[in-house]
Amino acid sequence: MKAFVVEKYGKDGVRAADVPEPAVGDRDVLVRVSAASINPLDKMVRNGEFKRLLKYKLPFVLGHDVAGVVTRVGSAVQGFTVGAEVYARPRDLRIGGFAEFIAIDMDDVAPKPASLTLQEAAAVPLVALTAWQILVDRADVKPGQKVLVHAGAGGLGSTVIQLAKHLGATVATTTSTKTGKLVRSLGADAVVDYTKEDFSKVLSGYDLVLDSLGGANLEKSLTVLKPGGLAISVVGPPDAGFAAQLGAPSILGPIMNTLSRKIRKQAKALGVRYQFLFMQANGSQLRRLGALYDSGKLRPVIDNTFPFDQTLEAMAYVEQGCTKAGKVVVSLSNG
Repeated sequence: MKAFVVEKYGKDGVRAADVPEPAVGDRDVLVRVSAASINPLDKMVRNGEFKRLLKYKLPFVLGHDVAGVVTRVGSAVQGFTVGAEVYARPRDLRIGGFAEFIAIDMDDVAPKPASLTLQEAAAVPLVALTAWQILVDRADVKPGQKVLVHAGAGGLGSTVIQLAKHLGATVATTTSTKTGKLVRSLGADAVVDYTKEDFSKVLSGYDLVLDSLGGANLEKSLTVLKPGGLAISVVGPPDAGFAAQLGAPSILGPIMNTLSRKIRKQAKALGVRYQFLFMQANGSQLRRLGALYDSGKLRPVIDNTFPFDQTLEAMAYVEQGCTKAGKVVVSLSNG
């Protein structure tokens, strides 16, 4: 089958290749891929940023989001039949959405939301799961709480705005002048144009901040939290919980804590908290999220769609900052 594989770590490490179709284990669902989408995590994995923790064997197929049609099921699989339309964020060490076929553990797969096309569904899993795991699992957001999400027009930010509003939160976001109208349409109550204002000067008293930018932006985010508030970053620095989550050797826990010592110290001085989140595959959560898409509570935001043979161009489009809003999808079909 045709696929895009990481042959070596680095910016030029991905190439098109013919590889064998994946083996199908007893618990696996074999999916003919209809569409995939580009995530910042693809670039990070390609560049080897997690190679000490995620031990991929080179070469491996890249791609963390997928939607398609089931073509075969393992002997222990229940709940999925050949011909079913599904979507998934395959678990770490079993990614491979940039291919014609992928074998996915049944626990990571969910029925495609009926209201979405396969291309739309491919834009959803990673960002929707991340939003859920931050807002529901980690922060337990309640009605009336205040949530700030940076980069609200992005794939993750646009999803967080919608889910936080569904949970009853008051939502603020940062974005550019061009996408202010979009984020308001998604439900943002307060919109800070980062090209004109410093969010830390106009926002305060927030229960939760979601940061996807890092650096100085993360440090300033701590200052808008109320006492006991929580800042969660999806770009780091990582903490000991990340190493534990990936089942890394215990020695790496203290190393991760060292990497995040500065920001955790700053948070403590302000009476707030900092955590790093690395999302996990979860088919049951995708089922719950699918119901929210079908009920109209959530909708995907898609910037552009590329044909499968232009996957490298699609990745470059995202890396070069060409995306105006939402996700970039790679399509293998017209479904």
